[in-house]
Amino acid sequence: MARVVISSPLIDEILRGYALPKLGTHGVGHWARVLENGMRLAERTGAKREVVALFSVFHDARREDEGDDPGHGRRGADLARRLRSKHISLSDDDFDLLVTACVYHTDGLTDGDITVQTCWDADRLDLWRVLIIPDASLLCTPAAKDGTLQEWAQVRSVAEHIPPFVREEWLRE
Repeated sequence: MARVVISSPLIDEILRGYALPKLGTHGVGHWARVLENGMRLAERTGAKREVVALFSVFHDARREDEGDDPGHGRRGADLARRLRSKHISLSDDDFDLLVTACVYHTDGLTDGDITVQTCWDADRLDLWRVLIIPDASLLCTPAAKDGTLQEWAQVRSVAEHIPPFVREEWLRE
């Protein structure tokens, strides 16, 4: 599975304003699992991989609470807007998909562009980490409903797996 690389300078910029523990419930380990879930899904859905990758690091990037945190997706999208000229090279249409995916990722929506649906599914497939079984009716794509892919995501989520690249590229100090 090929991975779209998220640059270390972008991660550094995001973490500079991140209010929660880096390795907390919604921190970089979660972002990385969402990235890897998204790349697996995109292979099957045809989603725009760069949008899915950027969603993984922006959707929870401006959380202020590990629990209920209304508006955190919009704050993540606002951060993406601020960093766009420096770190993000997406077309306007693709950037709009990123913003939509971030803003609405906790609203329980399932309809939309396949790239947005893939983003939402990538995040929902990591719910096991907080002891929530993803609701099949809230998974958007047939790929996310595949039992083999769900099992792969579940094992990683429950174990709070942190891919090696996170320690090497995102948490280097």
